[in-house]
Amino acid sequence: MTPDAAELQRRARELLSPEVYDYYAGGSGRERTLRASARAWRRVWLAPRVLRAVSAVDTATRLLGHPFSTPLGVAPTGFQGLAHPDGELATAAGAARAGALFVLSSRSTRRIEDVAETVTAEGGTWWFQVYLMRDRELTAGLVRRAAAAGAAALVLTADTPVVGRKRRVARHELVSDRDFLVNLGPLDDLGRASQAADQTFADIGWLSEVGGGLPVVVKGVLRGDDAAACRAHGAAAVIVSNHGGRQLDGALPAAFALPEVAAAVRDAPGGGAGTAALGERGDGGEVYADGGIRTGEDALTALALGACAVFLGRPAVWALACGGADGVRSLLTGLTDDLAHAMALAGAASPAEVAGLARYVRLARGTP
Repeated sequence: MTPDAAELQRRARELLSPEVYDYYAGGSGRERTLRASARAWRRVWLAPRVLRAVSAVDTATRLLGHPFSTPLGVAPTGFQGLAHPDGELATAAGAARAGALFVLSSRSTRRIEDVAETVTAEGGTWWFQVYLMRDRELTAGLVRRAAAAGAAALVLTADTPVVGRKRRVARHELVSDRDFLVNLGPLDDLGRASQAADQTFADIGWLSEVGGGLPVVVKGVLRGDDAAACRAHGAAAVIVSNHGGRQLDGALPAAFALPEVAAAVRDAPGGGAGTAALGERGDGGEVYADGGIRTGEDALTALALGACAVFLGRPAVWALACGGADGVRSLLTGLTDDLAHAMALAGAASPAEVAGLARYVRLARGTP
């Protein structure tokens, strides 16, 4: 199966109902951020190095101390059962077979324990994404279950104090209560599971404590001062993300926010819960990015701007819809191969050698 994200999206659009396709493809507001996110990576140029030995390019990396074959991972995406009957089970299996990190959404249509069993059987590693819900005990219960099932980290989605308004199909028109509650159990009031608007930096430490000391990664960071504050409150890493253009319309594309965040995390003192499992980048924390990554060259650009890894959201869903677990594996292995080829052309034999290649250059109008 092709790793071409645009082709996969075209095929998925033919396979999925219009309502399901729009649920995944749509963004908030007028979709300004959604449209800009993919284009932004192409506004960064690369200055390749020459006369570097690249006969053996290795894309392997370590994230929070765990080894992976690729710096490409699968971002948390809710309700994957809408895209394929096997849902998150297939995506998790495909990611593990590709040697990639899988992040399970707390809005999964499959039980946490079943997904964990699938990843373990494939020899993979997974993280659990967390929404802070109005009923904190619901959040705590999911976190404890994820920790007990073997999650290696918790990913706190911090950019959803309220849900962005989307002009395309609404979630409640597609997702049954059964799917919504598969991991929550029966609820007399669904409002208890809505996102909490009172979340603060102190919740980073609370989550790590509830999770038995698991490292906490904060997702949705677009500012350097927020990144530094996350680190000061114990975050092991941050993900530069605008939630796929589904929250504040007009929010920065990750490609523009990444350098500031990477610099802030690099310079910020670490502290508190969740910092013990850091990888090889020292105690300065790790930075990841998602949003609009569609090619190996996009991934190379993100690494050059300071990311340790990048995550794929919609492309993984399109691959799931088109080919289940094999489709997801093919996407990740294909893009990893493209990344390795681009690294060789750029004079980088490993992800650690990519830093410093990026340049923001203003070119004449009309330059492709």
